[in-house]
Amino acid sequence: MTDRPIAEAPPRRLRLRPRGGRAFLIAPPVLVVLAVMVAPIVLIALYSVDVKTNLPFTPTKFTWSMWKDFLPPSGKFPNPFWHRFEISMVITVVVSLIAVAAAYPLAYFLAFVSRRSRYTLLLLILAPFFTSYLLRVIAWKIMLSNHGVINTALWDIHLRSHGDGLPWLIYSKFSVGLVLFYSWVPFVAVPIFVLLDRLDPNLLEAAQDLGAGRVTTFLRVTLPLSLPGVIAGFVFVLIPTTGEFITPLLVGGPGSQMFGNSIQSFFQDTPNWNYGAVLALWLVGVVFVMLLVFGRFLATDLREANS
Repeated sequence: MTDRPIAEAPPRRLRLRPRGGRAFLIAPPVLVVLAVMVAPIVLIALYSVDVKTNLPFTPTKFTWSMWKDFLPPSGKFPNPFWHRFEISMVITVVVSLIAVAAAYPLAYFLAFVSRRSRYTLLLLILAPFFTSYLLRVIAWKIMLSNHGVINTALWDIHLRSHGDGLPWLIYSKFSVGLVLFYSWVPFVAVPIFVLLDRLDPNLLEAAQDLGAGRVTTFLRVTLPLSLPGVIAGFVFVLIPTTGEFITPLLVGGPGSQMFGNSIQSFFQDTPNWNYGAVLALWLVGVVFVMLLVFGRFLATDLREANS
């Protein structure tokens, strides 16, 4: 038996790819993000420490004085803007909790009761929200006003004397919370409905086969598996309403203005952009912390739900 030389495989030709190809493709969107999102925040930060000012011929100097005045404790008397921030967070959290509590039965009804017509009903629920947000708030202002639909109906059925409208129905914390609740509750129901609609029915049947009643099945199976949608809906309301200012501006009174209205007034009604920048940057930081906290918690729950 003779040894035959083994033919060597031809060397592979390496395809040289330009190293700057990916960087060239990524650079435009990165620059857009930096210009649209990061640059304004940096500019606001410069205003907040008095490095920049909107007033011409005004000397500028780096200082933390406006931050010290805003953050507690801010001297002998509490800062009114910090107090307004606390009121805003209370309204935001209460509205988010009530919206989730009201959206869950709606999502449950769509997923388990109206099975065949669930998507049609969902479309009908969301149809009014295809119109402008501002128009919907103005419509609520007309309905809640002293001579609006609700007070007029109360006068017609003689529950209140003519001309005596409900004082808390408009320009109050109630009106702000009601309009915010109406504006967001259908969108809170959507992520909950998606999870309930994709829920494996075999799990529910197995729980019933093991002797669990409807209430026990809901508390031990349905509710835990739908918690990612509940958290997503809660965050979906909490983040946008934190900086809300349109609704309090139109249906809120002087005592029910939110933190976003303070920021708007500094940049629109007064020349003091520097103090407004402090409030705006603080709100950006609060929203960023919320995204980090709830985003991480929500991502963990979604991974567990998928597994």
